Amino acid sequence: MKNDKEMVGTLLGFDGYVNMVLADVTEFEFTAQGKRITKLPHILLNGSNIVMMVPGGEGPEI
Repeated sequence: MKNDKEMVGTLLGFDGYVNMVLADVTEFEFTAQGKRITKLPHILLNGSNIVMMVPGGEGPEI
């Protein structure tokens, strides 16, 4: 993600613009105070915010 966030989840689908639907998502946000972790059941991620995809990735170390 462009803004110091990482999303880890199961890819359910995507379109030609690389908009993605993810399930069982863990969001890692890196701030000056440290790392914040948020769990979400489903998200729709806009393709213009995606910088890189890593199949089988597990996210950063906690």
